[in-house]
Order: sequence, then structure tokens, then C-alpha cells
Amino acid sequence: MSSTVHTDLAPAAIGPYSQAVITGNLVFTSGQIPIDPATGNVEADGIQAQAEQVMRNLGEVLKAAGSDYTKAVKTTCFLAHMADFAAFNEVYGRYFTSKPARSCVAVKDLPKGVLVEVEVIAEI
Repeated sequence: MSSTVHTDLAPAAIGPYSQAVITGNLVFTSGQIPIDPATGNVEADGIQAQAEQVMRNLGEVLKAAGSDYTKAVKTTCFLAHMADFAAFNEVYGRYFTSKPARSCVAVKDLPKGVLVEVEVIAEI
């Protein structure tokens, strides 16, 4: 049996999906983009500022699920430009200190024209 996760401290879903789903002792987050939950808009410019907002959003979703960054087992990271890889890693590394398994790919487009999206699988 699974349950959905919702917190007002992270952006509401912009489509027909949940912020996260819990099944067993795992939480699967939906991809988070750098939407400021207070405004509902993308306020951050540049890869590092956008990555910071994404990490704050993920942190709130993980917290609402009863988890945190240290319990992450797998992340998937989507970048608009692979040239942003090093700058993104600087931010990512401050949050995911336990070094979970990860995939990081460049994609053609991301929702709302953002530069980064990240999803996480974590233990609860």
C-alpha cells in the first residue's frame, strides 16, 4: 500500500502527480524544479541559485515524508546544459553528503524553461 506526500513548504504539483509517494520504507519524490513555494514562480537565476531552490524544495518534501538527505539512496538529476555540471555539483554536494547513487543527464527542455530538476529515492 502506498501513500502520497504533500507539504505547502514545497511547490504544489504543476500537473497530475504527487510531490512524493511512500511505499514500504521508501519515498519516491517527483522531480523538483526551482519554483519558489511562496510565490509559485521561478525566482532564481543561474544554475547555482536554481539548484539551491531545488534542494530546499526537495528537503521539504523529504521532511514531510519522514526522511532527509542523509537517507537518500538514488537521485536523478536533469540539467538543461551539461556545461553547468560542475557548478551544479558544488550545490548538490553540500546537500547529498552521503553520496547516494546518481544519474545526471542533460535534456533538451525542462518545465518552465528552468536549468535543473532533481528527483530522489530515499529511505524513511
